[in-house]
Amino acid sequence: MSRDRTMTAEEVAGRLESGMTVGIGGWGSRRKPMALVRALLRSPVTDLTVVSCGGPDVGLLAAAGRIRTLVAPFVTLDSVPLEPHFTTARQRAAFTLVELDEAMFLSGLTAAAHRLPFLPARAGLGSDVLRVNPSLRTVVSPYEDGEELVAVPALRLDAALVHLNRADRHGNGQYLGPDPYFDDLFCRAADAAYVSCERIVDTAALLGERGPQTLLVQRMYVDGVVEAAGGAHFTSCAPDYGRDETFQRAYVRAARDPAAGREFTERFLSGDEAAYRTAVAAFHREVRA
Repeated sequence: MSRDRTMTAEEVAGRLESGMTVGIGGWGSRRKPMALVRALLRSPVTDLTVVSCGGPDVGLLAAAGRIRTLVAPFVTLDSVPLEPHFTTARQRAAFTLVELDEAMFLSGLTAAAHRLPFLPARAGLGSDVLRVNPSLRTVVSPYEDGEELVAVPALRLDAALVHLNRADRHGNGQYLGPDPYFDDLFCRAADAAYVSCERIVDTAALLGERGPQTLLVQRMYVDGVVEAAGGAHFTSCAPDYGRDETFQRAYVRAARDPAAGREFTERFLSGDEAAYRTAVAAFHREVRA
């Protein structure tokens, strides 16, 4: 029998340490493990290297001063092109930014998942990616073609945080939306991976709902499973729910005004996850009134 890996978001945050390299799954403002990010914000952990196709996860951690280095192809809220907290932090040079294009980012995670030091890739050749990342190296193919390729370094992670639609207690995780993003690679590239999900179900239910091809994450790569209904809010988690655009707009307004930002933090981020849900529900009642 596989062991039960269920835990709380606070227990996940308690396993993270300052100075770690933490990968965060999802994509922009889609299926981000926001309940785990909020638990991380409630912890004292700081000085992080964050690896992410960034969205509000990066924004909130940047606003709280928790990021030392960011490795990302972009940081966006999708319907808002640039994440506002990220923009402010970047303009202040609050952290080091390692910019990779999406194909290089994928290659780096793939290399780490296979425990390779790098993967050769054509992505980045002829672009400014090599100029803004002078530490990147190229290699020459040992075969007859002799082609010069970028040696994309492995993005090895101390820990990965991802959010999926369903999981069982053993760590098998299922996505039901249109895109797996890179969540499986984040888990395989990490020394420890933690999956939050909308609902924990029996293993048989994972096979029955959409079929085995949707089983994205295998239990052998997972160290903890957290049941967190609404755990991606305010990002989307299709088909369970879409992005909360009304709340996201309020988040953006608050990010652009220091006084409003302090009020937002006090109202939505000063308590635990239950307090967050209560505050969000109250916010929507006010909007409808």
